[in-house]
Amino acid sequence: MRLTPTRVTLFVALVGSGLFLLYSFTVRDASQIPLLSSGAAVLGIVFTALAVAGVIGTIQAARDEQSGRAMLLAVAGGIAALVAAFCFSSAIILAMVWRQA
Repeated sequence: MRLTPTRVTLFVALVGSGLFLLYSFTVRDASQIPLLSSGAAVLGIVFTALAVAGVIGTIQAARDEQSGRAMLLAVAGGIAALVAAFCFSSAIILAMVWRQA
């Protein structure tokens, strides 16, 4: 597996947003819900980028007639898309809860 700038950027963004989300779990004041909401939104953006990278990788693998790799990338991209949808919906729900408080 080659180390490309895209992979490094996505890895740094994934680790950074995950650490920010973990930090926001430890905050115990009025800013906890906005921190959780923004952390979930950023994590959703990262997983959306991973899903798009999965689509691009699937197309490239299919053109190169690597069906096993294409299938693996398609499944991984689909899972990333589901996680992104969960993150975005969590961010929206948390923002709605914070508005009501």
